[in-house]
Amino acid sequence: MKNICFLISALDHSGGTERVTTLIANSLAKQSFSVSIISSIGGTSPFFKLDERIKIFSLYPKAMSIKKHALGLIKRIRAVLVEENIQTLIVVDSINCVFTTIACRGLKVNHICWEHFNLNVNLGSKFRSLGRWMAAKWCSQIVTLTERDRKNWENKYQIKNKVTTIFNPSVCQMQQHTPSLDHKTILCVGRLTQQKGFDLLISAWSKIATEFQEWRVVIVGSGEDELMLKEVALEAQLENTIIFAGQQKSVDSFYRAASFFCMSSRFEGLPMVLLEAQSYGLPIVAFDCDTGPSEIIKHEVNGFLVNKLDIDDMAMSLKKMMSIDQDSYIKMSRSALQNTTNFNLSNIILLWKRVINNE
Repeated sequence: MKNICFLISALDHSGGTERVTTLIANSLAKQSFSVSIISSIGGTSPFFKLDERIKIFSLYPKAMSIKKHALGLIKRIRAVLVEENIQTLIVVDSINCVFTTIACRGLKVNHICWEHFNLNVNLGSKFRSLGRWMAAKWCSQIVTLTERDRKNWENKYQIKNKVTTIFNPSVCQMQQHTPSLDHKTILCVGRLTQQKGFDLLISAWSKIATEFQEWRVVIVGSGEDELMLKEVALEAQLENTIIFAGQQKSVDSFYRAASFFCMSSRFEGLPMVLLEAQSYGLPIVAFDCDTGPSEIIKHEVNGFLVNKLDIDDMAMSLKKMMSIDQDSYIKMSRSALQNTTNFNLSNIILLWKRVINNE
């Protein structure tokens, strides 16, 4: 039995990174791997349901200064690796490789960096840039979420045969659901942060809202920009057409009540919400940001790819989707549903097992 360990910043957060990590870990645990998850901060109360066979470790109970506690992080990570006889370490988010590349020194560990953003974005953190450089130099393997990002890694760090693309799996099976334009609902799901670009969406919606007074934009999620976004919607007199639904444990009912999905992110890795939306047969309107949307959405086939950060183009694309004829809408819905087979969990796990086994 192989001992596998994931290292993540905080397992008790509710984002896509935590969700897909839980999904992959659960699947491996069911296939007779011994699985552990280390959270740098907290993580003793996982947000998503975790297989009871998975061991969890918390290095620090609450947020602290990474710089001040760098040595402590390294020592604590190494202690878990040694005590649990970890053979494969999967580092969720390249920023953590600053610590794991040192913690793994001298240990026989298959050290995998799992990039969850894209190489063109470091979120203003020099630590993340450093972590990527250290991963390229010392990790056994790099896993990216998209082919575009794989090529970026290979070109920037001049590394070949070390970078593998593994898509995030769709968290949902194909749903028995037939979406309808009659719902007149545009669904958006994500943390209310600058990355997700809901301010851009509100600006785009303000340009066309008066033409589509029966339609509603429903935003599911919470985050530090919530108050600001509500104030922006209020100033634009959109408080009656934009609904902030807050954080939800289950989004099933929201997908079933939507006509199509919209994503306005400034950047992504491989957006889990797009895969989830497609499993319900929802067409998608999304910015063609780095990276992910262009590998999930086929323009004018299962949705519309919008010029990156172009608010006018977003408004036009939303308008086109709301005005689409019934036959075209049905074709888009069917194409969206069919696309989910490319992100089937069982196929994704096969790829992960090859990386874990160094095949």
